[in-house]
Amino acid sequence: MAIIVIAEAGVNHNGDIALAKQLVEVAAKSGANFVKFQTFRADRLATKSAPKAAYQLKKSVNSESQYEMLKELELSESMHRELIHECRHLGIGFLSTAFDIESADMLLELGQEIFKVPSGEISNLPYLRHLGSFGKQVFLSTGNSTMDEIEKAVDILEASGTKKSQITVLHCTSAYPAPIEDVNLLAMKSIKDRIGVKVGYSDHTLGVEIAIAAAALGASVIEKHFTINRNLPGPDHKCSLEPEELELMICQIRNIELALGDGVKRPRKSEIVNRDKVRKSVVAKISIRKGEKFSVDNVTTKRPGNGISPMEWDRLIGKAAHRDFMIDEFIDEA
Repeated sequence: MAIIVIAEAGVNHNGDIALAKQLVEVAAKSGANFVKFQTFRADRLATKSAPKAAYQLKKSVNSESQYEMLKELELSESMHRELIHECRHLGIGFLSTAFDIESADMLLELGQEIFKVPSGEISNLPYLRHLGSFGKQVFLSTGNSTMDEIEKAVDILEASGTKKSQITVLHCTSAYPAPIEDVNLLAMKSIKDRIGVKVGYSDHTLGVEIAIAAAALGASVIEKHFTINRNLPGPDHKCSLEPEELELMICQIRNIELALGDGVKRPRKSEIVNRDKVRKSVVAKISIRKGEKFSVDNVTTKRPGNGISPMEWDRLIGKAAHRDFMIDEFIDEA
C-alpha cells in the first residue's frame, strides 16, 4: 500500500486565507496526498492565562498569551470551505485536525473522512469518545505518550465505534524541533507489534532524513510541517520545511516505496541480464581425453555461467569424460 504523505500546513497560514491557499498550492505541487490545517476556537482550546510552550515563544510576540496567539490563528468555517474548494481544484486531499469536539463536528459536516487526534488530545477521554463515534479513519498522534496511554486511547476509539483496522498510530516526538537523539524511531515498530495497528510517523525534526528513514521502516503515513518561508512570524515556521525541501522529501519517500518492493526474494529484470556473466561454469582446466575421469586436477570453475553449474561439482567428479575436452571448454554430459 502506498505511503500517505501529509503536508502539514497547520497554522503556518498566520490567519491569512491568501497565505493558506498558497500553502495548498505548494502541497499540491509537491506531490503530497493531503494538505492539513488545524481547526479550533481559542476559547475552547486554552484558558486566557495558559502560558505558551517554549517553542511558541521563539517566533511569536512574547507579550501575548497563548490564547491571544491562538485567536489570531483561527480559521472560520467559510475559510475552511474556501480551502476545501481550492484543494479540489488543485487535486489534493484536504484534512484538518480538530482540537475540540465542536470543531470535529464542523469538519464532519464539511465531509471530512479522516480525523487526526493531535498528541495533546490523546488523554482527552470525551474527545476520543466523540471522534470514535464517527466510525471514520483515525490518525492518532502520540507525542509525550507512553505505550499504556496509546493502548488506552486505541481501546477508547474502538469501544466508541471505530474499528482497529481504521486506526493508524503515528509515532511522534512533541518537541519543535525534535532533537535527533529523542526521535526513538524504533518505537514505531514497538507500537505496531504490541497494539496490532497500522503505524506512521509525525515528524518534527529539522531536515528530511528522519522521515525518509520512517518510510524505510514501514510507516504507512508520514506527516511533516511545511511553510512558504521559515522566517515568517508564527510558532511553527521555524521547524517546517520550505517548498523545495518538501518536494525533495516526497520524491525520496516515493523512491523508498519503489525500493521496498514486495519482499519476495527473486532475480529482478535489471539484474538477471548480468547473471550468467558473473556466475561460473565447470570447465576443463587442462586438455581431457575421452574416458578420462573428471578430477580436481583437470576441471575447474570459470566465468561465464552458461554451462553446468559448479553446484553440480560433486556429481561430476569421478565421472568419465564422454569425449575429448580442450582447455577452458565447458564440460558437458552425453
